[in-house]
Amino acid sequence: MTRLVNSPSPRARSRQIARTEELILGAAHRLFLERGYAATRLTDVAESAQVGARTVYVRFGTKAALFKRVVDVAIVGDTLPIDVMGRDWTSHALHAPTAFERCDAAAHQGRMIMERTGELFATAQQAAAIEPVIAIFWEEGRAGSRHVQEVFWTTMHDDGLLHPECDLRWIIDTGVVLANAEGYLLALRMHRWNLDRYELWLRMSFRQLAVSSATGY
Repeated sequence: MTRLVNSPSPRARSRQIARTEELILGAAHRLFLERGYAATRLTDVAESAQVGARTVYVRFGTKAALFKRVVDVAIVGDTLPIDVMGRDWTSHALHAPTAFERCDAAAHQGRMIMERTGELFATAQQAAAIEPVIAIFWEEGRAGSRHVQEVFWTTMHDDGLLHPECDLRWIIDTGVVLANAEGYLLALRMHRWNLDRYELWLRMSFRQLAVSSATGY
């Protein structure tokens, strides 16, 4: 059988697919922020990314699915198939030697996520009111945020860095309120905080939770 000379290798094909996805996601990210969710069309994304409209439809199917992918990538910072819990920066927050170091690492992690994703969260919050699928994604995001806090504080408790008789459920519930997207957006709108101020508030709040639990509060 004659091999097609111009047929790309699997590795080259994989790079091409990844590059196309990056172009689409970059264009979608810009347009969702500039125009909002409702006013952004998949055809607009295709035109901005300089790819065929069919390519966008085949790869993502719906605008809601594309938007979710844009948000998911922004949360972790790249397109690698590694979720938040598998990231090195999460591992550092979970395994630093002291409670305060873990609190500081978690606060910095929260700051970096909001720096990459805060504006998209604001867009998602608005879109959830008119798009049922986005509303479902928003609820899934809340559940994911809770899971992160559950793992963070439970690990700290199991490692002996919290008071053994503390109300772990209360600590987790409070951590969820502090660290979720809605809390960030509310702080931004009410107090006009920049990211430095937000990180400081989050760090001191996490530390206070750890200190209060350590004294048996």
